[in-house]
Parts: sequence; structure tokens; C-alpha cells
Amino acid sequence: MANDYTVMLETFEARLRHLMFMFDNMKKENAALKAQLAQKNDELLQLQSQLRQQESQYTDLMSARMLTLYDNDIESTKKRLNRLIHTVDKCIAMLKN
Repeated sequence: MANDYTVMLETFEARLRHLMFMFDNMKKENAALKAQLAQKNDELLQLQSQLRQQESQYTDLMSARMLTLYDNDIESTKKRLNRLIHTVDKCIAMLKN
């Protein structure tokens, strides 16, 4: 009978040690995954910033191209410029409110 308890206690201790080992491994893996997630989030923020810059540059280039395409028609170009200025003024007014 005492032998059965000893065997059961040894089995319990072995399983507990294994469980603790697995827990430590999971903690390390969790920490590594959290670090990787933080790195990916930083990379995502950087890429979003680059995207915004590229979109802004694209818009500027398209506006400049639009103005140069219609350079022959000066009156039309003036109207387009006035519309662009009006749009910018509206944006500034909205930002002030």
C-alpha cells in the first residue's frame, strides 16, 4: 500500500515538473510573440505614414499634371485654379471650426 502511494507521488511530481516546464516554454513563446506583434505594429504605422506621404505626392503630381495638360487653354486653367483655391479655402474654414 505504501508502495502504491510512493509510485503515485512520484508520478504526480513528474507530471507537475513537466507541467511547470511546459508553462515556462509557453511564457517564453508568449513574450516572443508579443515582441513580434509590437514590431509588426511599428512597421504597420511606418507603412501607413509612407502611404499617406505617397498619396499626398500623387495628388500634388496629378494637380500639376492637370495644370500642364491644359496649359494651352489659359481661361480653363484659371477656372481650375480658382476651383482648387476655393476647395482649399473651404477646407481651411472647416478646420477652423
